[in-house]
Parts: sequence; C-alpha cells; structure tokens
Amino acid sequence: MTTETLKHIAIIMDGNNRWAKQRGMLGTSGHKAGVERIRDVLAASKEHGIDIVTLFAFSSENWSRPPKEVEALMGLFLSYLKKEAKKLNSENVRVRVIGDRSRFSNRIQKAIADAEAIASTGERTLVIAADYGGKWDIANAAKAIAEQVAAGRITPDQVNESLMEQHVSLADVPPVDLLIRTGGDLRISNFLLWQCAYAEFYFTDVFWPDFNREQLQLAVDCFYTRQRRFGGRIDGDNDNSGIASA
Repeated sequence: MTTETLKHIAIIMDGNNRWAKQRGMLGTSGHKAGVERIRDVLAASKEHGIDIVTLFAFSSENWSRPPKEVEALMGLFLSYLKKEAKKLNSENVRVRVIGDRSRFSNRIQKAIADAEAIASTGERTLVIAADYGGKWDIANAAKAIAEQVAAGRITPDQVNESLMEQHVSLADVPPVDLLIRTGGDLRISNFLLWQCAYAEFYFTDVFWPDFNREQLQLAVDCFYTRQRRFGGRIDGDNDNSGIASA
C-alpha cells in the first residue's frame, strides 16, 4: 500500500451522452447533469484532503463533434464560469483554466479571465482543461524552449526533462497522483500526458452524471491500495520476472 498522500486528482468526465440516451433524453441534458456533478466531487475531494482537482472539460478533438453539441457545451462552460466563480472563491478554491483559448469566442475568453481573477487565490485549486490536449501542451512547451535556444538564452545542452517540466501546463503544482476516467473506456485520450507520467489510473463503467461521493470514495480507496515505486524498489519486493517495475 502507498504511503503517498493523495493531493492531485484528474478526471476525464465521460459518459454524459450515453447517460442521457439511456433515459431517453437529449445529449445536452447529460452535459447539464455532468456540470451539476462537479460541485459534489469538489466537496467530497475536500473531505479527502485533495488540494487539486483537474477536470477535462473540453478536448482539442471535441471541436469535431456536431455543431449543436459544441454550441451547447460552450454555453454550459460560459454559464459555469459566470455562476460558480464567486462561490468557489468564497469556498477558498482557486480557479485555473488550461488549454488553447484562441478558438473560443471573445465572450468566453473574457469569462475565463474574469473567473480566474475573481477566484485567483485559495487553499485548493480547481483546474479546468478546455480546448486542451496533452500533445499540444508538450509541443507548446517545446516551442517555448526552442525560442529560448534561438535567442541564445540557453544552449541545446541545457534542454532536459526538468526544463521541459517548467514549461508545460500546471508546472507550478504537484503532478497528478490519480487519474480517474468514467464511462467505461480504458484510455486517457490525450489528457495531461506529461503530468500523468507516474499517475495511478482508475477506470470505472459509471457514467459521469452518476459519479458521486461513494464512487469517489471507491477511487480513493483503490489509490491507497497501490504500491507507488516511481521506478525504484520497495523493501520486500520479490519480482523475479526480469522486468523492472515502475
């Protein structure tokens, strides 16, 4: 069992459309229900001493969804930012949004900036990944470093993992301890590729609108049963497979 303290969870909130379909409802109803679930998960995370919750709200690939669905998602995103920023600030939760903001409307870009300004400090942090992709994040960091090399501020020999880590999103917070994906799929879908290098993964068939306190408890309990070696060994390990365990 791990002795590490769970401080940062990331969640791929999947299954909203399927949840709605099972109930004979429009997909937008599933997304609305999913937004409501965020409040419960944040409250439950506080009870577990989790300082950082990162949510995959909208991926770079989600732009390819039907236009009406994208429009509905943008509307929900805008509404959440406007309604929740003051409440989150009063609950001592800082809000951060990561991703490429350039494709969002001016209205949404302003709402993002306003929400981050209103809830700019707090003992806990809610990170919303919107128009985000892990490959984009790493490429963006590489571009920033390449510009420094081209300007002569650093040499190629100075480029290493530590430098790269300073330029990816969330460089100023601890890496992800636990990545949760709801909805039954067993992949991480280009989410926080760098930040999840040593995260524990937890997959559940439960759709996001049904992911409640009890479901989070199961994920947290599972995390604390894992052995986190980080490429090393733990006293008492008897791994004779010939393959180094991470």
